[in-house]
Amino acid sequence: MAIEQLTMPQLGESVTEGTIEKWLVNEGDYVNKYDPIAEIMTDKVNAEVPSSFSGTIKEIIVEEGTTIAVGDVMCTIEVEQTKSERELTETTQSVEITQSETTDDQSMKTRYSPAVLKLAQQHNVDLSMLSGTGRGGRITRKDIEQYIETKQDERKEKVPQITTQPEPKREGKITPTAVGDIEIPVTGVRKVIAQNMVRSKQEIPHAWMTVEVDVTDLVNYRQSIKDEFMRKEGYNLTYFAFFVKAVAQALKQFPELNSTWAEDKIIQRKDINISIAVAKDNELFVPVIKNADDKSVKGIAHDIYSLAMKARTGKLTTKDMQGGTFTVNNTGSFGSIHSMGVINYPQAAILQVESIVKRPVIINDMFAARDIVNLSLSLDHRVLDGLICGKFLAHVKSLLEGMNESTINIY
Repeated sequence: MAIEQLTMPQLGESVTEGTIEKWLVNEGDYVNKYDPIAEIMTDKVNAEVPSSFSGTIKEIIVEEGTTIAVGDVMCTIEVEQTKSERELTETTQSVEITQSETTDDQSMKTRYSPAVLKLAQQHNVDLSMLSGTGRGGRITRKDIEQYIETKQDERKEKVPQITTQPEPKREGKITPTAVGDIEIPVTGVRKVIAQNMVRSKQEIPHAWMTVEVDVTDLVNYRQSIKDEFMRKEGYNLTYFAFFVKAVAQALKQFPELNSTWAEDKIIQRKDINISIAVAKDNELFVPVIKNADDKSVKGIAHDIYSLAMKARTGKLTTKDMQGGTFTVNNTGSFGSIHSMGVINYPQAAILQVESIVKRPVIINDMFAARDIVNLSLSLDHRVLDGLICGKFLAHVKSLLEGMNESTINIY
């Protein structure tokens, strides 16, 4: 017998702490290596943490809702075998686990993860009516998604589809007060977002710059090819892909903006990995387009589509969220024409791409209707100043205003 410690893992490059959202085991439970033992929430991603050993949970040290640093002990586990013995029997254990999961063991059926509970509540699914495919009959997110899909197919066969305005979804229990107000507990992803935003504003001295960009030629070019692109590729060619392409190119010319403040030094990143904001209900995720400067407009458009679909279906991984060096936020999708973004800590800047709007512009002393977009840059004044950021924005502006049928190849 030996007592081993299970510690808080690092779930992202810049992640230094995490919150124990829910324990999936109790003291005295036996777990196999790689079985999930807890759900952890960070400012980057929610994830299930697996056990590093096979054995019996001896002591749960950290209570649910507690935030601890990476490397801190979460719980202890009593391991029956030495490391060498575990390696020798790993294959045998794997076979035994597979066989046991095919039996009628239902010991985990009623042990639901927060993701499962939330999805079931959103779609009014009675969990007692489902059969789980997880260990010990545990119901997984995939089980619920398959159930929902089956029910939707059945309803489509019986009644015509009706589009309604969804009710706003809020985390936590909503409590009415005596005077008609309601109290909404700040929990889950909303709590992590709040903590991260406060940290960014408290530690980073923000400054802002905005430029107007005439993207009339780009708009005309994209309009002329978008339908053919959709038929050929199966996903939309969005304006946002062109903006991300231009930013990635500009970061190669001005690597100072692709940096991180590290107290006694500034780290200038080699790779250009663009973080983008993706919303799912009232949850916000920031997945990353890796090596965006090496990708075509088509490649960037595909990554935007793929990451957005992963976020909306709950399939984003820790790897999808890691390594961002600069953030581009598509605030224009909400109709915004000017905003000041809060920097995605610990990056040095964030660019808000606002809505493209028709405006009257004077060209050669004559009025003309042009497609204009505002680009609003928030910068960390410890790392950057107005001179370098002004040059960066001017270069992005030049790239975008020069995009037309003869100058850009989306492939």
